[in-house]
Amino acid sequence: MIWLTWRQFRGSAAMTAAVLLVLGITLAVTGPGLASRYAAGIADCTPNDTCTDFFDRFFGEYQIPFLALTLVVLILPALAGLFWGAPLVTRELEAGTHLLVWNQSITRARWLAVKLGLIGLVAMASAGVCALAVTWWSDPLDKSAVPEMARMAPVVFGARGITPMGYAVFAFVLGVTLGVLVRRTLPAMAVTLVAFAAIQLAMPLLVRPHLMPPVTSTFELGRTNVEGIVPQDRQGGAMRVFLSTSAVPGHAGAWVLSSDLVDPSGRVVGGDRASGPSSTIARSVPVSTTSGPCAPRAGLGADACTAEINRLGYRQQATYQPLERFWPFQGIETGTYALLTLALTWLCFRRIRTGLS
Repeated sequence: MIWLTWRQFRGSAAMTAAVLLVLGITLAVTGPGLASRYAAGIADCTPNDTCTDFFDRFFGEYQIPFLALTLVVLILPALAGLFWGAPLVTRELEAGTHLLVWNQSITRARWLAVKLGLIGLVAMASAGVCALAVTWWSDPLDKSAVPEMARMAPVVFGARGITPMGYAVFAFVLGVTLGVLVRRTLPAMAVTLVAFAAIQLAMPLLVRPHLMPPVTSTFELGRTNVEGIVPQDRQGGAMRVFLSTSAVPGHAGAWVLSSDLVDPSGRVVGGDRASGPSSTIARSVPVSTTSGPCAPRAGLGADACTAEINRLGYRQQATYQPLERFWPFQGIETGTYALLTLALTWLCFRRIRTGLS
């Protein structure tokens, strides 16, 4: 069975290996230069305390390949489910070869076990190698990324660490299971794509935020969590604060689940429909704009106005998952997908023994 499975699967395995080899060589050639440029930039900006500007320029220059590689890692498990998992059983049923294959000395359970074991391991290894290479190459960019693209952010988290391996083997077994249930290749592939995409969206939106109890804290306003401060109108009497929804001071790389502005009594300040920088919310603070640090003619700048708003008792209240939980989250989520994979595997064995002929 191992020999037969390999004979049937070696074309797909060779194509996947070739693609990963090209990707690996490309990353190996460009990665050292990227890391060297990052190290040189840090050495130059640290004495002058201008690293924030360097991070913005550095990440902005490499943002497109960063996002492209992240997308490759996220798509690879879905491809394993579509093209390796869904046709595994339906191909035999549509061609009628199951009548021969499943009536030999090899039992249905052994046939399925070898197929799932060998191809599942290849899917998991392919995703692991791809994720490892991309994680290594992206390390300087992960350290300088904007908060929305930090390692804990929903889009990037699934393309780092060990979770892609869990996604790949789950997607493969999901495809096999749906193939066993649907019995037609194209419908099984379509249902696999929809089901896997739905699960991948539900995990960061509904499950991952609660894998560990999130932290809720209040922070003073500053350059980290305020994107801009402008007068609300020409008559004076209020300042419009554009508060970040993706960053909190002192916790770089944290995944911010909620962010709002609270007054000195702890009540949430009402919303403002004004448009501002992306990933911000606009809030109106009643502070004088005709005199004092927030008056335009005072010429004290945004930092002085921010300090005045802090003096009045306004704070950012945020709920977040700190970056230190990256690896615990990786382990918990990968384990969750492993349990789902085992459940689907059990369903496959039960169905193929009693429900297919």
